[in-house]
Amino acid sequence: MTTVAPLAGVRILEVSMLGPAALTTALAELGADVIKVEPPGGDYGREMTWPIVEDVSLLFLHANRGKRSLVLNLKDDGAKEVFRELAKGADAVVEAMRPGALARMGLGYEDLKKVNPAITFVSISGYGMTGPYKDMPSHGIAYDTWSGVVVPERRDDGHWIIPEHVSIGINAGPLYGALAVAAGIIQAKNSGEGAFLEIAQSDAAAAFDWYRIESHKAYERPQSEVTGNKSDNYERRPAGTAGMREGVRYQIYEAKGGKFVLFMASEQAFWKNFCEGVERTELFDKWPGSKFADHARGNTELQDQLREIFLSKTSDEWIAFGNEHNTPIAPVNTSQNVGDDPQFKARMNWIPKEQLGAEQMPSPIKAVGGAELPEIRKAPTVGQHNDEVLQDVLGYDAAKIAALRESGVLG
Repeated sequence: MTTVAPLAGVRILEVSMLGPAALTTALAELGADVIKVEPPGGDYGREMTWPIVEDVSLLFLHANRGKRSLVLNLKDDGAKEVFRELAKGADAVVEAMRPGALARMGLGYEDLKKVNPAITFVSISGYGMTGPYKDMPSHGIAYDTWSGVVVPERRDDGHWIIPEHVSIGINAGPLYGALAVAAGIIQAKNSGEGAFLEIAQSDAAAAFDWYRIESHKAYERPQSEVTGNKSDNYERRPAGTAGMREGVRYQIYEAKGGKFVLFMASEQAFWKNFCEGVERTELFDKWPGSKFADHARGNTELQDQLREIFLSKTSDEWIAFGNEHNTPIAPVNTSQNVGDDPQFKARMNWIPKEQLGAEQMPSPIKAVGGAELPEIRKAPTVGQHNDEVLQDVLGYDAAKIAALRESGVLG
């Protein structure tokens, strides 16, 4: 049986700069033909952030892998006409820059649906198309500070600095954007009509932190309506993971050799399994806990004993123990060493630098049962696929392409 990638046959035009280009990366890895339309100077994301790998930033290499690059000088009327012709046969157009940029060039959703009523148009920007911040310039960490994800850190010399953290907005925004593209294409398939959807990376950062934000909002209601968990005698814990600080049976412990493990026996059954496995049933007899969600919060006497127990085995031994005795125990890795973890090697092992220009992780989406995903291609150079796209997609011959180049349409 011949298999095809899930998005084979889907064509997406992307006009992007910097990190928001990641919106279409996952779609390309699922088989979509993503044509990155660049200005004559190209996406300056190639020069932004660090590391720089053989003169191209890792940001660009990762966010633009699997795409084709077509240079169009969209200030030129002839280039705009080429863009419209491409949009006529495309499934979606992605505007990954300040909202309204394409509309100001006569290439917005209202313009393009005249040539393709089924077109899906998705705009992704920092603060979105509405609200008092919509026109503000911004960069990636702004969406994390705006949403409350980042807690300022003070240096010893008194200066406030950005702490190390996972960037949420610039990663979550593209994921929601990819979902919007897929939803719009499905709607067009079912109804024949396209859609205009937009994503703010700031909104996405807040959406990923919904548990803390919504918990704080819930706690604005009276105690009679919103309480803590039964296992905490209904006392309100701090919102989100801040409520984990005093946990004991759900906590990080140091293992033999200096590595750490995360112990997660918050259910009574798991706690019993652990105590039996380490032959310390007296701990369960003394502190059996509640059936669910009991972290033995604040029980420092138990925590002292668990500290000694966990120091008796290496982290690898504890992982094997948890698997054998049905007790949730997880490795505590760092972004530097997670690549050495056997689970990472089994599912997320590196794509070699020879293929993508830098060693990169694969898509977390895996094909099962005979399906196939395309081999991921290296991010393009500026205009690398000019002739290929114009020939294959629009059927232009060499003479017409040469004329476009001579006129400045291709930059």
